[in-house]
Amino acid sequence: MDLTGTFVPQFRVRLPQITWALAIHTKKFRVSSSFGETFPVSYSRLKSLEVHCDHDQSIRHSAVSKSDSSSWLPELSFNRLQLSESEYCGLQRRNFGRFIAREAVLDEEYWTAAWLRAEAHWESLSYMRHVDSFKRKHAEQEFYALKRRCSGQEGSSLKCFCFVAVKKEEKNVRRTVLNSVVGTLDLSIRQYLQGETYPGELKRLCAVLASPDPFDAHKYAYIANVCVSKFARRQGIALNMLYLATDVATITGLKQLFVHVNVDNKPAQELYKKAGFKMVEAASFPLSKDQRLLMSVEL
Repeated sequence: MDLTGTFVPQFRVRLPQITWALAIHTKKFRVSSSFGETFPVSYSRLKSLEVHCDHDQSIRHSAVSKSDSSSWLPELSFNRLQLSESEYCGLQRRNFGRFIAREAVLDEEYWTAAWLRAEAHWESLSYMRHVDSFKRKHAEQEFYALKRRCSGQEGSSLKCFCFVAVKKEEKNVRRTVLNSVVGTLDLSIRQYLQGETYPGELKRLCAVLASPDPFDAHKYAYIANVCVSKFARRQGIALNMLYLATDVATITGLKQLFVHVNVDNKPAQELYKKAGFKMVEAASFPLSKDQRLLMSVEL
């Protein structure tokens, strides 16, 4: 891991030629990334931004305005450039191949992470009518929830990190956030309830035995929402994000890292095994209603 640079929230720079695909309706617009995904956002009022490219072309598209009274999002600029590596300060990161895994900083990174999760959630149901509306709603809800978790407003976690995998800088090439983020996962720091030996154990026991009080002496790390853009898979992105989460959990002083995985998701189970995770037999009931297995790794 290397810690470099100074965080610069905004800057101006000339962009290489970029192609944006727009379909503007009454309350909806779409921005397409280089991976082929479409990022839709719906708002009642839009404002125009202009980006100048190398060939003096102007690319106009709509960015989010705060003025929508029904659903508030920060002012997101979907042509915002990804900050360079030297402009991040104090971030733990992991370099691998053409990518870097690190903590998300920009609101646009959090939004892109939320959209990747919506894409992954609805991927097997892409044939459904109005699936884009469902994905958009899912992404908006996840964006709000993710910001709450990472700002410490979510009571179930002591601390939460959102990690993203982004493309490395290339000479004379500056990418937008949408074209840079290719993967994401959450790492949360949690406490066992008194008497627990693994997450959720007391929920399986009689309610009379469950204690609502946290057991301060024991904390653990938990991974969730692991997903990679379908156009960037099989490049070691998920595995290296897991390695980064493991490093951060170890530095934090934790001794155990957990993750739940669906019973029928064999590729994910193999991925976690490759990262050193093992099945928690006492917590895994393949025939239970939630159909999830619990895996852990000792740190």
